[in-house]
Amino acid sequence: MARPDLLVVFTLDAQRYAIPLAAIEKVFPTAEITPIPKAPEIVLGVVNIRGRIVPVVNLRRRFRLPEREPEIYDHMIVASTGRRTLAIVVDGAAGVLEIPESEITALRDLLPGTEYVEGVARLPDGLVLIHDLETFLSLEEENLLDRAMNESPEA
Repeated sequence: MARPDLLVVFTLDAQRYAIPLAAIEKVFPTAEITPIPKAPEIVLGVVNIRGRIVPVVNLRRRFRLPEREPEIYDHMIVASTGRRTLAIVVDGAAGVLEIPESEITALRDLLPGTEYVEGVARLPDGLVLIHDLETFLSLEEENLLDRAMNESPEA
């Protein structure tokens, strides 16, 4: 596993998560999300970012956290995978951390079936779960999203 040492840390409820800084395009306050029909359950809709339509995914659903409507104080993180750009709604962006590779444990080695999380970083004040954006959407979700984006006038 390629283990980046620069991570953008964000929160959902009281838990901290991270995405490699190299995958991040921008972080901004939450924007109006336009729902699109026939999108996978994990997709909240789309946002217009400087003329580019980007799907918005719901990490709360993926990690089985309590649902809540996006709030004005929330943020969106726009990140790119090898296949597409996604916007992720988060409670807040905590900043960039440099985490030594020695402090990151590959989660797949500890808990098989955790394909959405690449690893866990140990920090003095707790753990940070590191997302694997390449496996975040299943192939079925990718296909559903592509169809929904192609069929929706909003997208």
